[in-house]
Amino acid sequence: MKIIAYLDPSSGLSVDIRALMKKYGLEYEDRDIVNDPDQHAEMVKKSGQSMAPCIDIDGYLLAAASAKELGDYLLSKGLVSPHTFAPESLTHTPCCNQADEAMHSTTVRFF
Repeated sequence: MKIIAYLDPSSGLSVDIRALMKKYGLEYEDRDIVNDPDQHAEMVKKSGQSMAPCIDIDGYLLAAASAKELGDYLLSKGLVSPHTFAPESLTHTPCCNQADEAMHSTTVRFF
């Protein structure tokens, strides 16, 4: 099985995709669509849209997919077996990162 994951390096959704791949021990190509315009253009050409994450599994595209959608697809096709342990990050979180979380705990004063 060949998997190409077109991902944003810092997006919460992309972090979840990586965690899901690790959970199932899947090898994949992690393509940076933010810092490499050619990868972004390739993703748009293949999928017809510009939203990441976009996952190509042997030519089948999951465009703007969440980790939950990817996991459901992999399980439904018998490409992976269910595991009982939790991944490193949630597989259904909104897009956020550590910097956003740090800002929520910072006191801001307006004068």
